[in-house]
Amino acid sequence: MPKANLMAEIVVPGELVSNSPLHINYAYIEGGKTFSSVLALKGPDGKLIPLQGPYNPVEGDFVVGIIVGVRFAGYDIWLNTPYPGFLSVRDCRDKFELGDYLSATIRFVDEVKNISLEEPRLLRGGTVVKFPPVKIPRLIGKKNSMLQLIRSKTGCELVVGRNGNVWIGPGKTVLAIKTLAKIEREAHISGLTDRIDTFLSNNGD
Repeated sequence: MPKANLMAEIVVPGELVSNSPLHINYAYIEGGKTFSSVLALKGPDGKLIPLQGPYNPVEGDFVVGIIVGVRFAGYDIWLNTPYPGFLSVRDCRDKFELGDYLSATIRFVDEVKNISLEEPRLLRGGTVVKFPPVKIPRLIGKKNSMLQLIRSKTGCELVVGRNGNVWIGPGKTVLAIKTLAKIEREAHISGLTDRIDTFLSNNGD
């Protein structure tokens, strides 16, 4: 790919980002200067786009998970983290079974990473795929533009969790999964929406 298409330079943890103090994500200030705290791309606007990193659960996050345990008091949920979430039966209208997909909101996370969930919604059928959590904003796009594009060209409903789990409903599922893989590979390159539009049009039949 032409190098001119790259919109940012790669910075490593500890590398100087700015000679002035900038209050931006994934960076820290020391001695009046700003340094990157992660492996990332530095955009033309000075912001950092992480290239890797695990999901860090935060209160209020919208997540997608899978039921991996059924107990008397509630359900254990796999959330693409080392720690399962827990959903109390008191917060459920539906009855869930092992292997069910659902979306939910994180009610709270305590100091030992116990994750409590609320507002569950059963996701019927479909499948769940993993996507790098740090690249979720690129998958969503500005004002949901990327999601709407994928939905319109594949006929699949997509539910995107901040934890990197993406539920893909019935439709052209294989095409949707291939599109997610392309977005993951090219998330740091400018013109992504146009390339995805072309990819979907060329592979839609």
